[in-house]
Amino acid sequence: MREKLLDIAIDHFGRRGFEGAATRAIAADADTAMSQITYHFGSKEGLYLACADHIAANISKWLQPRIAALGDVGALDAEAASDAICHLISGFAHMMLNPATRAWAGFIAREQQAPTEAFERLFDGAMRPVMENGLALIRRARPDLAEQQVRATGMLIWGQALVLRTARETVRRVMQVDEIDADTAALLVERLREHTRCLITNLPEKTR
Repeated sequence: MREKLLDIAIDHFGRRGFEGAATRAIAADADTAMSQITYHFGSKEGLYLACADHIAANISKWLQPRIAALGDVGALDAEAASDAICHLISGFAHMMLNPATRAWAGFIAREQQAPTEAFERLFDGAMRPVMENGLALIRRARPDLAEQQVRATGMLIWGQALVLRTARETVRRVMQVDEIDADTAALLVERLREHTRCLITNLPEKTR
């Protein structure tokens, strides 16, 4: 029941926000009593923070195998680091394209615009490890870049993948498909990998 409540609550909070979502409606959709929310989470606030922890844990579970596969980032040469960045971002893109992440995206988008304690849990639990590994790879691939260039590059690479979820309807219409099917998804991920490689390879070195 706890998992079911979390999944339903994430959808409600993502669509209506913290203030707009009603615990009574969440319990009703879970086909359970309000007392179950109190039992498992203590309060609406507790449920909201548990939703953030749940999303962070699922993102980490999804991406951890790719992060672990990187091995010792400090031992990679520039070419291997570039390959690793492409591998990591493609995994992130596949996650963004998966229908299971729709409700997560709504919840996270609200926290991006008006961050609360829930955002700290999302960032520390899921976003920070991914970004830190990505930035470490960019530093290995392009040791000539200034630190702020490295960070800006990382954000723009990840932004390309995020649009696959946060602007999904626009992506669907631009690609002229009724749904983002397997072939369309594969094409998008392939182009993302190539864009990432070009960005890493062709980005001018820091201004001296």
